[in-house]
Amino acid sequence: MKDKRYDVIIVGGSYAGLAAAMALGRALQKVLVIDEGKPCNAPTPYSHNFLTNDGRPPAEIAAVAKDQVMKYPGVQFNIGKVIGATQEADGFGVDVLSGEKFHADKLVFATGIRDILPNIDGLHACWGKSGLHCPFCHGYEVRGKRTGVLLNNEKTVEFVKMIANWTKDLTLFTNGKTNLSTDQRSLLLRMGIEVIEKRIQEVKQESGQIYEISFSDGTCFALEVLYAPSPFEQHSALPAELGCAMTADGYIQIDEQYETSVKGIYAIGDNASRMRTVANAVAMGTMAGMGLVKKLVEGRFINASSINRF
Repeated sequence: MKDKRYDVIIVGGSYAGLAAAMALGRALQKVLVIDEGKPCNAPTPYSHNFLTNDGRPPAEIAAVAKDQVMKYPGVQFNIGKVIGATQEADGFGVDVLSGEKFHADKLVFATGIRDILPNIDGLHACWGKSGLHCPFCHGYEVRGKRTGVLLNNEKTVEFVKMIANWTKDLTLFTNGKTNLSTDQRSLLLRMGIEVIEKRIQEVKQESGQIYEISFSDGTCFALEVLYAPSPFEQHSALPAELGCAMTADGYIQIDEQYETSVKGIYAIGDNASRMRTVANAVAMGTMAGMGLVKKLVEGRFINASSINRF
């Protein structure tokens, strides 16, 4: 790859990153997308709630997107891992594990997040298949099935009420003593939802399909689906290292133009939004790309005006 200087470097080449690259490429900007090929939704067999692509495997959607984006000559793609980024006098420098270094006026992080699942045997193996985090992504496909919610915090009751929309065969597993109030327990009881406080030893599954969970006391519970909304961490530490502010919930803080607290650095997709859907990632990427075009074009006119005055 000969060209080392770009208008925009996008770190992360999944849905948000590719959408931004398309908007920029169509506006004749020079763009480099760097991606290491580890999307957060890799375990998920099908994507939903994305118009025209409902029920399609995420990898297929991404492959078609990349093929379409790469038809624009201003866009280049680097398969690699970004290991460093620095602010420079005229923009940003980005270091790749291969030893290459690239430069750009603007920097976009579309790096996503990583789920931090409970340390329970079997849960990772079924994650994205029958171990789920979002009813809007998967609820219709598992509607009516024998379902559990694994949660034990201040958001428990609200989440359980939401899942009850998709199934009436619902059980709450708190994996230890819960702090539910008497009123909250009564509400769940009236809804026909049992609360089990036993410690979970294993989520038993076969090829990603849950059929039972076992407890530390030796008992078991037949189950088909388990929602386990979990904490997360940023997939990349680079935005924080560059000084980008984070929200109280752990997302990269952005303004209405998707710019972070560091001028010239942008964040799009799951790393900056709690709405973890392909559709939202594409929307954020498209809007950020268009906004970047406007800033780049305006910047060139300002620079030209300054030069002409001297």
